[in-house]
Amino acid sequence: MRDWTAPSFQVSYGDCDTVGIVYFATYFPWMERAYSTWLWSRGLRSGSLLEDEGFLTVGVHAECHFRAMVRLFDELTVQPRLQRIGRSSYVVGYDVVRAADSVVVAEGTMTFVCRDADGGALPVPTVLRDVLEALPTGNAP
Repeated sequence: MRDWTAPSFQVSYGDCDTVGIVYFATYFPWMERAYSTWLWSRGLRSGSLLEDEGFLTVGVHAECHFRAMVRLFDELTVQPRLQRIGRSSYVVGYDVVRAADSVVVAEGTMTFVCRDADGGALPVPTVLRDVLEALPTGNAP
């Protein structure tokens, strides 16, 4: 297990529209980065789960609620949070927090399903369930 802290970064020009406001679709790569680096810090690599562990995960739904405007050069942190684990699926929530005032500027979710090598449904494997259950739960500060 590696040390891990929620990714923090400063918004850059490439994240924004022409008036300097973060483009809505930009939040999804930020959420995925927080999720995949969390898995990696716990010894699971998203891109090689099938080879390493015998299963894969597939994203089947994503959404984001934008709570406050984010502008160029704002510093943000993306905190993944466990929302739900089902039989073969799970939902990870994300709080995007602006450092300057600790405001949750966006809340997102991503739903994943577990699959075997042939694409068939698979119960959430114990190795993944254990990692997911180590995620923080609840709401942002």
